[in-house]
Amino acid sequence: MYILLMGPPGAGKGTQAERMIEEYKIPHISTGDMFRAAVKKGTELGKEAKRYMDSGQLVPDAVTIGIVRESLANPECKNGFILDGFPRTLEQAQALDAILADLGIKLSGVINISVADEKLVGRVTGRRICKNCGSTYHVEFNPVKVDGICDKCTGALYQRDDDKESTVMKRLEVYHEQTRPLIEYYTQQGVYFAIKGDQPIDKVFSDINSSIKGMNHDNN
Repeated sequence: MYILLMGPPGAGKGTQAERMIEEYKIPHISTGDMFRAAVKKGTELGKEAKRYMDSGQLVPDAVTIGIVRESLANPECKNGFILDGFPRTLEQAQALDAILADLGIKLSGVINISVADEKLVGRVTGRRICKNCGSTYHVEFNPVKVDGICDKCTGALYQRDDDKESTVMKRLEVYHEQTRPLIEYYTQQGVYFAIKGDQPIDKVFSDINSSIKGMNHDNN
């Protein structure tokens, strides 16, 4: 089962991906996680990616496509994956088609979780992350017991630069402008499934499972 998971920042893709991993036993590949790991290590790629992420822009295609190609060629992805954060443009979608063709893989489906922008801003700007263990919290939906302190390891919490309101607004603007054509692209291929992300988490997951049942799983 080879699935693309789409949705704007704060749509709940991470939460749903965790449930999909548990349900279907396939790896979750998030380009965002890969970029942040490179930033943390301080590699040349990480430094370049950080410049773009901090200003709310997309990481250049040449960098992103290379990372995705290496990841999808990993043996753990042979029997399926959930790809999150890529593609974001038609050019990237076409590059992904080429990558999958080289690997002998056919997409099972594209799941798009949509949420209104005003709700997304509140979701993202309230997010806090532990500097020590990486645990994620939210000031409203998942608060810590002691303000600014991680419940799990007592590490200090911080707000990512790309979670600040001005950057979030820019990220949403870029997201809508560059990814809207993907809906038409994948709809024409007959693999597009829209999910309303402002429902309760369990209902969103139920809708995702219903969509997966309707997909073509010729690869499996």
